Amino acid sequence: MIKVLFFGQLKDQLGVNRIEVPIDHDMTVSQLLDNMVQVYPQWAQELNSETLLVAVDQMIAQADTMVSESSEVAFFPPVTGG
Repeated sequence: MIKVLFFGQLKDQLGVNRIEVPIDHDMTVSQLLDNMVQVYPQWAQELNSETLLVAVDQMIAQADTMVSESSEVAFFPPVTGG
């Protein structure tokens, strides 16, 4: 199972802070997102946002980053500072 975490405004929009996604083979972050949208279609708008940031095992990642069954994947909105 991949542990998927949600932070910031995204956590509030989805109404959850974490889920577990069963997988049977390694996949890219993009494929993981597609899988999650199939299971949770009500999250499509938030998860398909071009501004969504992702980290895999606490390292900033891209859509083509590979994730495995033991990965921790975190999604969060862009961080602004001041």
